[in-house]
Amino acid sequence: MDIQKSKNRKIIHVDMDAFYASVEQRDDPSLKGKPVIVGGSPNSRGVVSTCSYEARKYGVHSAMSCAKAYKLCSSAIFIRPNFYKYKEVSKQIRNIFKEYTDLIEPLSLDEAFLDVTENKINNPSATKVAQTILSQILKETGLTASAGVSYNKFLAKVASDIHKPYGLTVIIPDKAVKFIEKLPIRKFFGIGKVTEEKMLKLGIKNGYDLKQYSKIELIDKFGKFGEFYFNIVRGVDNRPVSPSRIRKSIGKETTLSEDTDNIHEITMILEELAVEVNEVLKKNKVSGKTVTLKVKYHDFSTVTRSSTLPFYIQRSDKTIMTSINALLKKTEAGQKKIRLLGISISNLDNNIPEYIQTVFPFYEHYMSLHED
Repeated sequence: MDIQKSKNRKIIHVDMDAFYASVEQRDDPSLKGKPVIVGGSPNSRGVVSTCSYEARKYGVHSAMSCAKAYKLCSSAIFIRPNFYKYKEVSKQIRNIFKEYTDLIEPLSLDEAFLDVTENKINNPSATKVAQTILSQILKETGLTASAGVSYNKFLAKVASDIHKPYGLTVIIPDKAVKFIEKLPIRKFFGIGKVTEEKMLKLGIKNGYDLKQYSKIELIDKFGKFGEFYFNIVRGVDNRPVSPSRIRKSIGKETTLSEDTDNIHEITMILEELAVEVNEVLKKNKVSGKTVTLKVKYHDFSTVTRSSTLPFYIQRSDKTIMTSINALLKKTEAGQKKIRLLGISISNLDNNIPEYIQTVFPFYEHYMSLHED
């Protein structure tokens, strides 16, 4: 795709506002306007899945231990997550998207990219399409979302986070370069905490600083991602919105806000990742046989533990977690602090019939004998 053609695209990134907590506040009016934390109980070893904006004012954020969240906001109301309910709401929102375009690329239960260059309501204005979608989500679900509109995925994703909650930010091609130059590195989608620290040591604090490095220099310092950084800082991101792209694996990972060796916190984070991975499996109508657990420790050393099963996982987060729990025992989780966790499913097939895969009693023993 040439640069000029790519600048004619119209991409929207929709991100639900404090999704899990907002669903709980919607369903229980007594919670409205109060600090709500979805996760474990304050006296447990659980972690925060998400929290309302009222709780965020106290410094509470996702992946924080619930004990610490309670210290920061003792008036908070703690609620155990109900992923079944969140998935149902997510489907409802996805159906709204389908009224405008079939080019939908979900990233998780609460966010997705939409390509509305050509759309079902024949509206040439992506901004007006985004406004209509946000209004319809609010009307039909009682929930707010924020959106970013631009000509590529990188800018749309960054823009959606600028005015939250219930915000809409548009970055047109003519304004993109100046916007990126002023953007702090920590706000760059695709640049995590570790890369940010490395960039800051190099004196790269914003897009302008990053732009001073040549492609060769960036590749030398950041490997294969160097070219990506070189392009996005210049407003170039030709990745398509891919609702049915062919994938070798499907996975999700998260960098923890604080390193932890608390096995209960670790398990809870993995449970949420399993739900998200399962959603992507279902969305892409594929099943997989190989389950992989990724663990990055506090010293940045990384291990993966995998097992190829004798059957295809039938899109069940419970089955995924059974695999993950067995693999987790083969790491130093609980003994050594962890900074990143990830789950992926590979060995994919989209021709597996729909039926429920029973997890047999010998399952974990099988896995212990077939670890990669």
